[in-house]
Amino acid sequence: MHKKLMALFALLLCLALVAAGCGNDDDSESAPAPVPTEAPAPTEAPEPEPTEAPAPEPTEAPAPEAPTAPSEALISLEQECEAWGGIQAPDGFRVNMVTDIGKVDDGTFNQFAHEGMIGATECFGIEDFSVIETASEADYDANLSTSASENPDALITVGFLLGTDTMLAAEENPNINYIGIDQFHVEYPSNYVGVLFNEHEGGFIAGALAASLSESGVVGVVAGREDVPPVVKFVNGYEAGAKYIDPDIQVLSVYNESFTDPAKGASDAQQFIGDGADVIFGAGGPTGSGGIKAAAEAGAWGIGVDQDEYYTTFNGGSAPGSEYLASSAIKRVDLSVFRNIGAIIHGTFRGGIFVLTAGNLGITYAPFHDAAVSAEAAAAVERVRAGLADGSITTGVCGIDGLFLGEGSLCD
Repeated sequence: MHKKLMALFALLLCLALVAAGCGNDDDSESAPAPVPTEAPAPTEAPEPEPTEAPAPEPTEAPAPEAPTAPSEALISLEQECEAWGGIQAPDGFRVNMVTDIGKVDDGTFNQFAHEGMIGATECFGIEDFSVIETASEADYDANLSTSASENPDALITVGFLLGTDTMLAAEENPNINYIGIDQFHVEYPSNYVGVLFNEHEGGFIAGALAASLSESGVVGVVAGREDVPPVVKFVNGYEAGAKYIDPDIQVLSVYNESFTDPAKGASDAQQFIGDGADVIFGAGGPTGSGGIKAAAEAGAWGIGVDQDEYYTTFNGGSAPGSEYLASSAIKRVDLSVFRNIGAIIHGTFRGGIFVLTAGNLGITYAPFHDAAVSAEAAAAVERVRAGLADGSITTGVCGIDGLFLGEGSLCD
């Protein structure tokens, strides 16, 4: 990524998210949850304060009651729909999406955003929608222009790498509401929401599970691009979570230049297994999925990312090695898309930051499905998730750049 963009992102995000990411990941105030009656009140991001360098304070998604079991931390889109009280989109309402590099069936990030869009179209009675799948970074601007030419009411852009082009598009098209996943700016126009996540918490949960399962004392993570902060947060959160359970555990990690190279991910996993790892976390889209699939087929544990990869990468349990997929570190991209589309329909959509964390169930983990996860390991990972949710456990990772606190992070 461009160094200047990253520098600006890092400096300003530290100011804007100090409560969410610096030292204590869950200090941000939560906005009220949608009311399951006449008209819901979804999360609104506050307007920037009029200072010399205005920056919107992060608004967390609604925080449901703390679950008593992992499955209760996974709100379905059907449950979310019920909370909106049956509101319907006006005739002619249109939703478009532009993916990051990859397709809507990639099994992770793009697919989860697409599922949130489809869930919203079904819930709110939206008949007009379309998707453009991006083949390369050079296509971002053209894809956004093509999608905007259809004059949608909502345009979802998926991924950190689309942030600059999405900002330009939002400024050029004030009548279109933009929902940018993993996109931060110091200021947003009133028609642009940037959705952010505490991925370091998801990585921490995955690491705690990995250490609880490992018999060799060596675990690995196959990651995407190092210049994408959410990836760094996943990787370092994973190491922190593993060492929270076992301070002596060895954590192997590798970054990749592509999110769409499952063969490379598989090769990385095989290398780690050769070095003694018996658990592999995939935090890099289809590249990471290639890693956990190769690990599971070799009889090592795999942990997925973004959504429940039991249903995607492992075809609902029919793919070889499904019994070795222990879980997935979930970031509820689908809910973020769904809720912001609902806000547009309801007339409460405002530009700003929309943050999902363990505290509001935007960060959690998938059921164990066919995996023979011991009761002890299951209890340990749920204690970690609950501790992150209530603030009694912190990751030790900066929620801005993903570096460890005290080691030159932007939170220091």
